[in-house]
Amino acid sequence: MGYERAETGGDRTRYVGSGDRAAVVDVVESPEASRGIQGPGTVHHVAFSVPDDGTQTAWRERLIEAGHRVTPQKDRQYFRSIYFRDPGGVLFEFATDGPGFDRDEDVASLGTSLQLPPWLESNRQRIENSLPSI
Repeated sequence: MGYERAETGGDRTRYVGSGDRAAVVDVVESPEASRGIQGPGTVHHVAFSVPDDGTQTAWRERLIEAGHRVTPQKDRQYFRSIYFRDPGGVLFEFATDGPGFDRDEDVASLGTSLQLPPWLESNRQRIENSLPSI
């Protein structure tokens, strides 16, 4: 994914990539640890940003060639994603930068109301009722 091994110390290996975000990834090897279960204290997935559909398609093909089962592209309204799991079960996502969070509201009003994708709109009342007041 564009990272190179930088250093190893004890059970930790550091990988360094280019860019201004997520340029350092530390991998901690802990074979005696039990497998995580979804919930508080665990990571659901690791997401990587790709600039566009073409780059995402190239990654998808490369991952399939490496033997991974990769999902078809999923439209998430504000971006498009592909997913795969590593042999240890960690879920990875490659998400496009666009179309962006300003596709359904102007930049000045971003974050002032709850925006839902069309497939969750029928659950709006339940979702709003479950949110804490701020």
